[in-house]
Amino acid sequence: MKIATTSGNRGHKANLTIRKPKAVDGAAVNELIAECKPLDENSVYCNLLQCSHFADTCVIAELDGQPAGFVSGYIVPENPERLFIWQVAVSPKARGLKLAKSMILEILDRPICHNVTELQTTITSSNAPSQGVFRSVARELETEVKRKVLFERETHFDGAAASEILWQIGPFERADLSLIHISEPTRLLSISYAVFCLKKKKTTPYKIIL
Repeated sequence: MKIATTSGNRGHKANLTIRKPKAVDGAAVNELIAECKPLDENSVYCNLLQCSHFADTCVIAELDGQPAGFVSGYIVPENPERLFIWQVAVSPKARGLKLAKSMILEILDRPICHNVTELQTTITSSNAPSQGVFRSVARELETEVKRKVLFERETHFDGAAASEILWQIGPFERADLSLIHISEPTRLLSISYAVFCLKKKKTTPYKIIL
């Protein structure tokens, strides 16, 4: 679905779209993730499966038809109330648009996540940008964050990678949440675009301050 028409600081009109991925997006998603260091790269085959078998819990964002963001996730098999976010990739050309949070909230609003009341992900202790994104999501959902080590450096990675900290965001009440679109100009890029947020029903609507 098209959610915005942006106007960049050079006067260029750009269409921003957020939608479910399709299998034909797999190779482009693989290239996007390769551009987003320090994200771990997956095989094209892995991204093809994400864009087909797991399309309902993944999302792709495009600027002028070109991939600018991708979020992969899945419903935890033994815990259908939990949505696990695997990776969040945002192209440098789309940074500053709060796109990561918008994509995550887009997935949460889908029918497949109707029973989801907890969001999970893992983040290393040194990944401050990702920590900032998920803190912002927790604030949007008006819920708390719990943290614990899920995969430990020596035990699970044989010392080759940093420990992955599990972030548990929730629980949040789905019955009291609804999706709204907010159009708000950015101060840094002087562009207008639509973003998603979740609000409690029967309350005064509010806007995200960018």
